[in-house]
Amino acid sequence: MKPIIRGLFRNLNYQELLPDEKRTFKLHLGYTLFDNFVAGVLTLNEFVFLRSLHGSSYQLSFLFQFSVLVFISLIFISEWLKRVRNKQKLIRWTGIVTRAPLALLLFFPRSAEAMNATSVYHYIFLALFLIYYLGNPVIFPTINLFLKSNYRHENFGRLYSLATLYGKILMLITAFVYGILLDYDPYAYTWVFALVAIAGVVSVNLLAGIRYTDTTTEVPKGGFLASVKESAMGMRRIMKSNTPFRHFEMGFLFYGFAFMSTVTVMTIFFEKQLNLNYFSVAGYKNAYNIIALFLIPFFGRILGKIDPRKFAAFTFASVMFYLLSLVLTFYFPQHTQLGNFKLFYSMIPFVLFHSVFAATMSLLWNIGSAYFCKPQEAGEYQSVHLFLTATRSVFAPLLGVLFYEMFGFVFTFSIGAASLMIAILIMFWSYRRERV
Repeated sequence: MKPIIRGLFRNLNYQELLPDEKRTFKLHLGYTLFDNFVAGVLTLNEFVFLRSLHGSSYQLSFLFQFSVLVFISLIFISEWLKRVRNKQKLIRWTGIVTRAPLALLLFFPRSAEAMNATSVYHYIFLALFLIYYLGNPVIFPTINLFLKSNYRHENFGRLYSLATLYGKILMLITAFVYGILLDYDPYAYTWVFALVAIAGVVSVNLLAGIRYTDTTTEVPKGGFLASVKESAMGMRRIMKSNTPFRHFEMGFLFYGFAFMSTVTVMTIFFEKQLNLNYFSVAGYKNAYNIIALFLIPFFGRILGKIDPRKFAAFTFASVMFYLLSLVLTFYFPQHTQLGNFKLFYSMIPFVLFHSVFAATMSLLWNIGSAYFCKPQEAGEYQSVHLFLTATRSVFAPLLGVLFYEMFGFVFTFSIGAASLMIAILIMFWSYRRERV
């Protein structure tokens, strides 16, 4: 294990890391690897729901919506999380309760006739993933809290980006192999998700192994309603008092609408407009993730040196350009067949811009909010960020499908691009007006 860890720190001075940083990174890396195995499978999840389970467009929007909507619960649990002293035990149980049920997919039928005969399997599938995503409002804010308490500020971005880099490698290998399996057997997802359930539980247990001591001198007292009120007031206080962070979230509002309203429609576009198979979808996603692997360390160093609002503007621009690349593909669908892979020429810029987005957003999403606060406030700030993200998910995914049903792909992608331009302008305006 030690030679591998030393290899990972080639761009750092391993000897200068504190013992707690070394131990934390090993656990952080283990968590990231198992979690990215899960993420590699989930990369094709919406396409699986559309093609193998024959779900509808609106059901598909719910599948994505659940992944974000659950963060609305942060208004109920943000203050409650502060009251929990043994956070390691909490997230261990959260992992078991929310990840293990995915193994039930092993008992799903393996025929199109059974899937088309009833919608009950669609709803069970959606319910299992709603349970899975319900664990994230507890786990995600805790990640920032644990890491911020163990990594020094100057190492935070670099260590996070290294773990993300190696997690991405496993994610793309998983997505590639999974895509091949699904083209061979469209119902391979049934037993693959049994493995995902195990990996999900293991990943959260590794995260729980990171040392964290609650330094709060006083544990807040009061009942559930008092906790909810304090949580809401805490979020309001942060948004009111921290102007740069408020502007940061304003930009994310327009970015979030653009991303959430187009991500489900993009899956429909791949299936209905481009008629891609599993291998081709995995191929495009792997292509931009492979490029992202080389970009993550570079952007990790940049994020530690520049204001996150400038970083965010660059990230939002990459999304805007990959959406415009999809519009270009709609009008110029020329392509060539390379074995089982269908290469659309105008999808090449889509891959390039999406690779920049994959590299930058993986960093910005998880640690961007931490730059606006003190280390001990990182969990609370990330909770605010995730809650505001969840409020957008109430309407954006369904609105995107509605736009597609009424006006088509081009209109939907163009509205998303316009919203991203507004987000970019907000970020630059805020940076010039309010420095951190």
